[in-house]
Amino acid sequence: MSRTAFIDVDGRRTRVRVDGDPANPPVLLVHGIGRSMDDWAPQYERLGQSYRTISLDVPGFGFSERPREAITLAGLADGVAATLDVLGEARPLHIVGNSLGGAIAQQLLAKRPERVASLALIDSAGFGSEVTPLLRLLAVPGLGALGVRPPTRMSARIFERAIHANRAVATKERIDHALAIGAQPGVGAALRETALALGTPRGVKPEWRRELAAAVARSPRPTLIMWGTADRILPAHHIKEAMRVYPHAEAHLLNGVGHMPQLECPQRFADFLLPFLVRANG
Repeated sequence: MSRTAFIDVDGRRTRVRVDGDPANPPVLLVHGIGRSMDDWAPQYERLGQSYRTISLDVPGFGFSERPREAITLAGLADGVAATLDVLGEARPLHIVGNSLGGAIAQQLLAKRPERVASLALIDSAGFGSEVTPLLRLLAVPGLGALGVRPPTRMSARIFERAIHANRAVATKERIDHALAIGAQPGVGAALRETALALGTPRGVKPEWRRELAAAVARSPRPTLIMWGTADRILPAHHIKEAMRVYPHAEAHLLNGVGHMPQLECPQRFADFLLPFLVRANG
C-alpha cells in the first residue's frame, strides 16, 4: 500500500508519502536542500516490500509550507519529528538522509536518540566546508537574494545536471518538477535562509558541524555511509571525516556516481542499503 497526502503539522501544510505495511519496521527518507521526497522515488517499491517507508517534503521545501520561525538545522529536525507524530509513528526509525537530509538525520539522533534505530548517510552534509558554488552564492550579500527568485528552465537544468554524474538522469520530467517546486511560495526564501544558517560564501560553517559530531558520538547507532566519487555538490573526500565521526560505520564509495546515488544508480544503492537495514533491524 502507498499513500501520498497533505497533512497538517503544527498548522503547516506538509506533503508526505507512506508505503508498506504499517506493522513493518519503519524507515524514514529525508531529502536535501531545495529538493523533495521525489528524490527517493526509485526506492519506494524496494523498501515498501519489507518496511513501513515514510518520506516527506522537509518544512520549507518541496510542496511543504515553511516553519513560522527562522530556519535552523534543529528547527528542520523538529519539523520532521512533528510530522512523524502526526503520522502516529513513535517507534525508533531507520533514517536514510541525503545531503542536507543527512544532517537532519544526525540532528534527530543528537536531540532525539530514542527515535533513531540506525542512520544511512548518503553524500551527507556535515563533514566538510567545501560545497558547490551554486549554494555558496546564496550566502553572498546582495547576490544571494537572486536565489529567492523562481528558477528559470536554464538554471533548473544547470542544477539538475550538476547533481548527477550521468546527465541523462536530468530528464525533462525532473527539470519540470524542479520548476514546479521553485514556483511554490516562499521556497526561494527558505532556500537562502537555510544556506545562511549553515554556510557562508566560503563554505559550510564549522561550528555546527563540530557540535553535531560531538552530540552524535554520545548515542552510537548502526551507521551506513555512501558517497558518489563524482559528487560535485559535496566532494567525496568528506567520507574520511564521516568515518572519523562514525568509526563503527559501514562505508562505500560508488565509483563514477554523483550526489544522489538513490536516483542515479538505484539498484546499486539498494544492494548496499537493504542488507544494512536487515542487519540494523536485527
